[in-house]
Parts: sequence; C-alpha cells; structure tokens
Amino acid sequence: MSDTTTAENTNEPRLITETGLDRRVADIIEPVLVDMGFRLVRVRMSGQNGLTLQVMTERNDGTMTVEDCEEVSKAISPVLDVEDPIDKAYHLEVSSPGIDRPMVRRSDFIRWQGHLVKCETSVMVDGRKRFRGKIVSVDEDGFRLERDQPAYGEEAAVAIPFTALSEARLILTDELIRDALTADKKAKAARAANENFEDEDTDNE
Repeated sequence: MSDTTTAENTNEPRLITETGLDRRVADIIEPVLVDMGFRLVRVRMSGQNGLTLQVMTERNDGTMTVEDCEEVSKAISPVLDVEDPIDKAYHLEVSSPGIDRPMVRRSDFIRWQGHLVKCETSVMVDGRKRFRGKIVSVDEDGFRLERDQPAYGEEAAVAIPFTALSEARLILTDELIRDALTADKKAKAARAANENFEDEDTDNE
C-alpha cells in the first residue's frame, strides 16, 4: 500500500461518477462536503427501507468515524431540503466507504496498490469487461492488474485505462484488513497530533 498526501486528495476528481438523480444529488452535496474537509465517494438511491439515499464519504486523510457521519448528515440534510431533488419521502444514510471500498479516484488505486480488486469496464479490454486481480502499478492513464485466475491462453497481466472503468471495488482479504486498520490508526494519530498543535498555538496567542 502506498500513502498519498491529504493535499493531493483534496480536489481530486472522481473517475467514476453517478448518472440521473444520483448525479443531481452528488452535485448538490459535494461542495458542502469539500468545505467541511470531506470528499464524496458515492451517492446511490436504493429501495431499501422504502427509499434510502446512501451517501458514502470520507475525510481527505481516508478516515471516517460515526461522529463524522453524523456531522455530514446534519450538514447536507438542510441543503437537500432546500434544493429538494427527490420528490418522495426518503431516509438519508451517511456511511464510510468501508474496508472493501469502491475505488473512485486515481489516488485510491495508488494507495491500495498491491491489493486485490474486482472491476468492470464499459468497453472490452483485452477481450473482456470483468476483471479480478492485484493492482501492480498505476500511472496517469490507468492501472495494471495481475489476474489471480487468468483463463487458459490469457496473459496474467492486463492494463486497464481509467477512461474505460465503470466500477471497481477492493476485495476483502486478511492483508487488506490489516493494512486498512494500520492506515486508519496512523491517520487518526496524525490528525490528533495536528489538533493538539493547533490548540497549543491558540493557548500561546
């Protein structure tokens, strides 16, 4: 796994975005999230519990707590009430991306290089649209995958352009769980240290 800086992630556009109503909701709430120091991962409307608007988000450092979810929910609810993009009653659900997260930005592929991912493309790449394997390298245009179960006659490695990507998600493994928990612990410790430093500066003024 490779680390990426918060600065690099702040205004990084998503490779995979919504369509239709989901896209309209994303356009409404994303500026609010950015102002709060969060970044949008995904918006999805589902028929769960009647009608549920699922908003997946995280801090720029990749962390997300229960308190963060509550803070985001309280911030975007009034904005959605004013803009009123959904003409039916719905339940708002704010969550973190989770360990087996959707991969929506180039930095996601850089950060989780070396881990297993499953993905789909919108066009045929190397004779197929569905892939599963380890991320072995990432560049400006796409990433290289080493398939864990190549079919007979297929090359183990395949290059997938970001422009062809329609969906991607990490595959849960013991190694991923270990690395994700370590990264989360480091990020929270760094944030706590920064907050303590800011508090000391305030006390000295």
